[in-house]
Order: sequence, then structure tokens, then C-alpha cells
Amino acid sequence: MTIYQRTSILVQMNGNDLNDLIEAFLKIKSKREMFEFLQGILTPQEIDELPKRLAIVKLLKKGISQHDIAKKLGVGIATVTRGSKEIQKGRFKSI
Repeated sequence: MTIYQRTSILVQMNGNDLNDLIEAFLKIKSKREMFEFLQGILTPQEIDELPKRLAIVKLLKKGISQHDIAKKLGVGIATVTRGSKEIQKGRFKSI
């Protein structure tokens, strides 16, 4: 098996896993159900980080500087920069 074939198989497996996760999210009908789902699949630290990432996007879209966002939320500048790059790619249009 070549490196390309192994990589291709891994990408396919990860894509299927991601599709399964997306399908699971789409089946959730209530905030309570979503909260319980997130508690079941994420660590407490991951649960704490997700709202911060959303806050980063919202603050960036309001025109707050990356430095000020990093300081206010207690995150690294690289995390804020990543959010900025994702906005530049056209993501988060509905936020």
C-alpha cells in the first residue's frame, strides 16, 4: 500500500466520522439535549473553549482588535488569528 493510498483511506475514514458527527448534531432537537450531548462527547475544558471561539468570531466581526480580544477572553493571539482567517475564508456568515 502506498502512502497516497493510506492517506486517502484515512481521509475517507475521517470524512465518514465527520459526517456521522454532523448527522448527530442535526438530530438534536432542544438546547437541553444539545447540552447533554456536548457534555457526553467533550471534556469540561473543550466545553469551555467552544463558547470562547464563538465570542472571538462575534468580537472580530464587531471590529475589535485581535490583541484586545485575546486579552479580554484570556486566549492566545494565535486562536484569535485563526478565527480571523476563517472569517476571511467566508465562514461564519450567519453569525
